[in-house]
Amino acid sequence: MDATAIFDVVVIGGGINGCGIARDAVGRGYSVFLAEMGDLASGTSSLSTKLIHGGLRYLEFYEFRLVRESLMEREVLWKSAPHIIWPMRFVLPYASGVRPAWLIRLGLFIYDYIGGRKLLPATRTLDMRSDPAGKPLKQLFSKAFEYSDGWVNDARLVVLNARDAADRGAIIRTRSRVVGARRENGTWTVAVEDLRQGTVEEVKARLVVNAAGPWVDRVLSEALGENDVHNVRLVQGSHIVVPKKFDGSRAYFFQNRDGRIIFAIPYEEEFTLIGTTDRDFDGDPQEAAISGEEVAYLCDAASEYFAEPVRPEHIVWTYSGVRPLYDDGATKAQEATRDYVLKSQGRAGEAPLINIFGGKITTYRRLAEAMLEKIEGVLGVRGKPWTAGAALPGGDFFAVGFDGQVGRLRAAYPFLSAGHAGRLTRLYGTQATSLLGNAASHADLGRYFGADLYEAEVRWLVGREWAITAEDVLWRRTKRGLRLRREETLALEEFMKAIVPKVHDAAAE
Repeated sequence: MDATAIFDVVVIGGGINGCGIARDAVGRGYSVFLAEMGDLASGTSSLSTKLIHGGLRYLEFYEFRLVRESLMEREVLWKSAPHIIWPMRFVLPYASGVRPAWLIRLGLFIYDYIGGRKLLPATRTLDMRSDPAGKPLKQLFSKAFEYSDGWVNDARLVVLNARDAADRGAIIRTRSRVVGARRENGTWTVAVEDLRQGTVEEVKARLVVNAAGPWVDRVLSEALGENDVHNVRLVQGSHIVVPKKFDGSRAYFFQNRDGRIIFAIPYEEEFTLIGTTDRDFDGDPQEAAISGEEVAYLCDAASEYFAEPVRPEHIVWTYSGVRPLYDDGATKAQEATRDYVLKSQGRAGEAPLINIFGGKITTYRRLAEAMLEKIEGVLGVRGKPWTAGAALPGGDFFAVGFDGQVGRLRAAYPFLSAGHAGRLTRLYGTQATSLLGNAASHADLGRYFGADLYEAEVRWLVGREWAITAEDVLWRRTKRGLRLRREETLALEEFMKAIVPKVHDAAAE
């Protein structure tokens, strides 16, 4: 990289907001440098409930603007990435004594009609005594409401935004922490430490975007020297994964007696994802872990509905993420706003800093557009908004549908099983053919690690998607960690140590 170069924008943080902003900005003609201290999506953005949704419960807190914007984004995002985003129907069993039926109907009516829904089916009422959705539940529930939202592979959404940004010219640096920043002669000089090499380089920029998620206040205090910083409320959300509790593609929305809600969602074909909790968090977000109290809460809440109880010994995996909610002074964590706030800092003539507080995955693209309006106000207009109609890498098959794309892949690579072809299409879409190359058999895919994970895929993830460790591959890029045995995981770790260069593959930039 040219040491004398001045970037238009330096983005701090490689979560969904940072990568979404980098993609939008470089696509409009701005030069962009992004620094992420860990792996892409290694914080909040890979630890969500995996939903593209309006947030039905946010209506109770009068978050109408946020809900409307989120609902409008569902079909936009689905069209842009049909491999990692798809519609999902949610079954909300009616439980007396929690919320009255009229209030639920009113909320779902608003949900159906304020968001410009065109492709997703509308709400309907189910007779749980005859509908298959009632089978796994206790016989206490005679009625339910079924509505539409969407599912997203959250970690891959981040990586695909980063990949598209890099393909358009952005510099993406992972394992690179911003350790200092100072204003000089109308520009920023940002010190970036390569955490793998222990070296520090200085990057110059006209504008800095602080998209550090739960670390946004820490960046302000430690890298920028601001004192008494408190802009976000850190809220921990934990999830459990158990063997599949029900068949079919529908998910469940369960209301709890304490007024909170949890979801039970089909996950990775053989499992059910249950979450989330909402509790205030104090500490290092990297150290967030599910507590015994949260395990008990999720098991007990799910067991209120499922005929077969969910017990701690059933759990095969847990994860906890820390959400950086804008601190609006709400009494309870679950009442704090999920909306985003963008705040600019800098006097006239100074290089500006724009901070992001809050936000949710569903609105990341709209947040990026709002950020670009601020960037344009400083640097001038370079290009028009463009992301609403642009596919993410591998997502250019909406017209043929997912099953059609799987069929295309199997026709090109007949040795693939239906399951393997489906998994590759779910992760890589049309780019699965680039990953497989000229392979004519499984032997051509190289070393086998288990659970249909081959060397060709691992090398693709290292060379194209910034994967450095086995954890990057198994838990953020593929979720094969749910299926690999310990010895298989160790073999992958050793293999990656051998193939990942000291300085990460320049092709990933």
